[in-house]
Amino acid sequence: MSKGLLVRVRGTVQGVGFRPAVWKLAHDCDLVGDVCNDAEGVLIRIQGTFGAVQHFIHRLQSEAPPLASIESVETTDLAVPLASSDFSIVASRHGRNDIRISADAATCSDCRAEISDPRQRRYLYPFTNCTHCGPRLSIVTGVPYDRSATTMQHFPMCDTCREEYQNPADRRFHAQPIACHQCGPQIWLEDNVGENLQAGDSAETLQLAASLLKMGKILAVRGLGGFHLAVDANNEQAVRRLRNRKHRYSKPLALMTDKIEKIERYCRLHALEKAQLLSPQAPIVLLETRLDADALRVSPSVAPGSPVLGFMLAYSPLHILLCQHFSGPLVMTSGNFSEQPQVVGLETARSGLSQIADVLLMHDRDIANRVDDSVVRLIGGQIRLLRRARGYAPQAIALPRGFESASDILAYGGELKSTFCLVKEGAAILSQHQGDLEDPATFDDFEHNLALYLSQYEQHPEQLACDLHPEYLSAKLAAETAARHRLSLTRIQHHHAHVASCLADNQWPLQPADSSEKVLGIALDGLGYGADDTLWGAEFLLADYRSSQRLASFDAIAMPGGAMAIKEPWRNTFASIVEYLGWEHFCQRYSGLELCRYLRAKPVELLQKMLGSGIGAPRASSCGRLFDAVAAALGLARERAYYEGEGAIALEMLVDRQAFEQRLQQHRPDAQPAYAFALTQEGALRRISAGPMWLALLEDLHQQIALPEIALRFHLGLARAIADMVEQLSLNYSFRQVVLCGGCAQNRLLAQAVQYLLQAAGFPLLMQSRVPANDGGLSLGQAAITAARQIDSRQNSAVG
Repeated sequence: MSKGLLVRVRGTVQGVGFRPAVWKLAHDCDLVGDVCNDAEGVLIRIQGTFGAVQHFIHRLQSEAPPLASIESVETTDLAVPLASSDFSIVASRHGRNDIRISADAATCSDCRAEISDPRQRRYLYPFTNCTHCGPRLSIVTGVPYDRSATTMQHFPMCDTCREEYQNPADRRFHAQPIACHQCGPQIWLEDNVGENLQAGDSAETLQLAASLLKMGKILAVRGLGGFHLAVDANNEQAVRRLRNRKHRYSKPLALMTDKIEKIERYCRLHALEKAQLLSPQAPIVLLETRLDADALRVSPSVAPGSPVLGFMLAYSPLHILLCQHFSGPLVMTSGNFSEQPQVVGLETARSGLSQIADVLLMHDRDIANRVDDSVVRLIGGQIRLLRRARGYAPQAIALPRGFESASDILAYGGELKSTFCLVKEGAAILSQHQGDLEDPATFDDFEHNLALYLSQYEQHPEQLACDLHPEYLSAKLAAETAARHRLSLTRIQHHHAHVASCLADNQWPLQPADSSEKVLGIALDGLGYGADDTLWGAEFLLADYRSSQRLASFDAIAMPGGAMAIKEPWRNTFASIVEYLGWEHFCQRYSGLELCRYLRAKPVELLQKMLGSGIGAPRASSCGRLFDAVAAALGLARERAYYEGEGAIALEMLVDRQAFEQRLQQHRPDAQPAYAFALTQEGALRRISAGPMWLALLEDLHQQIALPEIALRFHLGLARAIADMVEQLSLNYSFRQVVLCGGCAQNRLLAQAVQYLLQAAGFPLLMQSRVPANDGGLSLGQAAITAARQIDSRQNSAVG
């Protein structure tokens, strides 16, 4: 009995080999019909026996190509039987663009094997790819996703490549970046004054590049989404020279190699971490170093004082071949000056990176869109994104149940680690990591990518959303755009956006407006503009998507010098000591401490005047500044922080991992001396006060307790205080679910201890995984809040 179906597939299903996969599956099931791309995704018409059609539908999702992401499959009966006698791939249909653009993907196993096989025509070719791997977002210049709308338009296919491109049975069918030695991009070497280094073909060029690395040279490598700077990770002198030239004095450097077995010589690998390294996303994975005698060590300057290394597997043919020729691990850090955007263009590299690199490994496939490497870490038993970029963006995230009717929204995110987010057809399209908008080049890139996304998705936002902070550049841009186009602008409180981002990440449904179901959101953060026009930073919010109520916070401590307290962490230590002990008492009791001698050398009288008057010393309830203050007290990143969160990261790295695990495994994380915090009341607001903690910490310094033990006691004590506050709030407020978010929630030890304590007390905990808990996830939260309010407003208008 014949059956005919019209099958609509939505999601990331274009440019990922979906149509040839459908073609093969239809032939395997002995069906007739056709498949095409259109403005909504992929449209399939099939006809055959009832059993064959059902078998096809059953296999469609389970046998989708590796880069495809199916959001929905809808079927309707065909009104008229098909006249086809075969199954074919037909030309794309045009219309309103609603496709999902896929992310750049690591080289697949077939292409890896191909570039390593002398019998293959793409042997040692640095730009080998197929529909299952290779560049996507980084080369896109327009829509639809065809070769003419990518930076491959300048490379006409040779006859052999065109045959593969046009053959539905070939894995390169309609692979837009398809190329080979004969017709595709090429590589070459230049020295840092622009002279070509003659090396012959690509194999000889790569061999020379590897030889230069072995000699200790710094190599600038034009990669997939930008330049990297590479040096031998086992050459201490070369690593130090890279740090000095790049002005990156302490932040850990990423590492790359070509085989996972090589990484295992240096680090312990959990199964989840191994899966991430081998995934199409191929992010940087933060890994614990091995402690056994057989473990290998990279140069100390790669990650000074840290038991954690950031490793990634070579993910493009160029990186793979370079690593194979070199054999050992390479430092592979962003090709930029410290805290500036990654360089993408040839001329910019020649004028800028030539001041850092000795040699530049170039290629002539332009990079249309800068895409940094993504970063993940195993926290609380789950892989969590710390930076969402290559391999993930712009993969759409389906919004939770209840958001299906949301209209087009554009959310502008924050200031640091910025991203923006488009809401379209019930999905959130989050941009790649943009960086810190205070840098003019980053802001320009932000505007470029914003225009590109709006064009690619043909999005015409009805509403805009931004942070509540009036001085954020993203908020100013949103306000200007709203005024120019007469659009509604919603300003979202920073920490409410963090909580909503975590809810959306975890598919927390949009409840009816009259529902009393709320969560307790714990946002452990640096700084955010508060609803009362003060600076917030560590907040306990009773919240849903629509609104939030501030129930508790950390003590608000002065920041002498304002923003200078972020760059010079000792200022936070000084302010905390004055707040909780008083300067005179501190000097009398702890005059013998090195910390006391250090602070006495600062302009104490001026600082005390600032604290007394409040001028130039705004108060902030910041978790980040608390970490800075404690770290600086222990001598970590005290005088100057060279990157955001340096002190907090150093404090976490100082903790002995085995001691921490033992206390958790004993199910008594507060059994040994963990620093006490006080729970206080300030009007209607509850506070976590660090006063008792500072008294104990300074006494431990006076008693010369080992610094790793002090750091451990701080982490466990803070986790205990957070859990105690949750239990106290539960006595007066109704909530069943707790949410942990904000930049400090990415501290593995703190998050793990809070998770254990809350679950032991009967409170389930949500944390983020697909979107960063830091400010990189703010735009998703802003979009979700705006969508929820929009849906409510529409429903209320309909009722009225």
